[in-house]
Amino acid sequence: MTELSFLAAGTQAVHEEMSRDDRVFVLGEDISWNFFGTTAGLFESFGPDRVRDTPIAESGFVGAAAGAAMVGMRPVVDMMIAPFFYVAFDQLVSIVAKSTYLYGGQAKLPVTFRAAMFYGVAAAGQHSDRPISTLMTIPGLKIIAPSCPTDLKGLLKTAIREDDPVVCFEDCRLWGMSEEVPDDDYLVPLGTAEVKREGSDVTVVGVAGTVRLALDAAEALAADGVSVEVIDPRSIVPLDVDTILRSVAKTGRLVVTDPCHQMGSVASEISATVAEFGYSDLVAPIIRVTTPHTHIPFSPPLENHLYPSQERLVAAVQRVLG
Repeated sequence: MTELSFLAAGTQAVHEEMSRDDRVFVLGEDISWNFFGTTAGLFESFGPDRVRDTPIAESGFVGAAAGAAMVGMRPVVDMMIAPFFYVAFDQLVSIVAKSTYLYGGQAKLPVTFRAAMFYGVAAAGQHSDRPISTLMTIPGLKIIAPSCPTDLKGLLKTAIREDDPVVCFEDCRLWGMSEEVPDDDYLVPLGTAEVKREGSDVTVVGVAGTVRLALDAAEALAADGVSVEVIDPRSIVPLDVDTILRSVAKTGRLVVTDPCHQMGSVASEISATVAEFGYSDLVAPIIRVTTPHTHIPFSPPLENHLYPSQERLVAAVQRVLG
């Protein structure tokens, strides 16, 4: 075990996979000099052939990664920040997500996208989006959203070995978080949720950085005698529905939180799924704690209260308990 930050765990995962498989290479804007901290040491270890700086042309390099994947390479695309997907949406949706289906399985797209959700830092409307739920609606993409360094390493290594395209959403609010991370060839299977805290009164499902908020809220509520079970889906597509339903069957109550805008959010999908398949277990309405359906302002005082918080989660749990 080694103490690693969230950023360092992601870099270690990519470094290990590049060492293990010479088909793995990295491309993106300004990655040779580690602009965002996600590619530290990769250029020095693997050189310009496998750590490729690209022009500021997301549609171009996402398309190039798709082509490379179809002929046997395993590209890791550093998108820098998640909203840059919008510039490359045609390549992502029409080529990356659909080619295996359109070509009857003759084409494989083993490409991994790393996308930082850079919000809560006065990055304004165009750079602050958290489009997990947007990409969740597109068949053909697998999506992961780790909430700790250990899961980032394990999920990202698994993603790079997948024969399908995987998008790894990395919450910038977790970048400085550190913990002991396994040194070995550590893998986390896609589609497996984790119960981060056992509880009996209410289930709280968190996505990405909101898992940490849920754990803090659970700790605060424990002082009042409320037992909160916290679940981290880790993988959004595929989603481990069974783990969530088992928890709701035990507690009878559900609060779901994620950093996406509320309309069509990950929280909405999880809530609808539980309402459909776990309705008979519920003793109270499901509550979502998300971001309002509005663009993100530049002003920090206007922005900061929009996102889920420990206080909002505590209030939601108290409400669902009646």
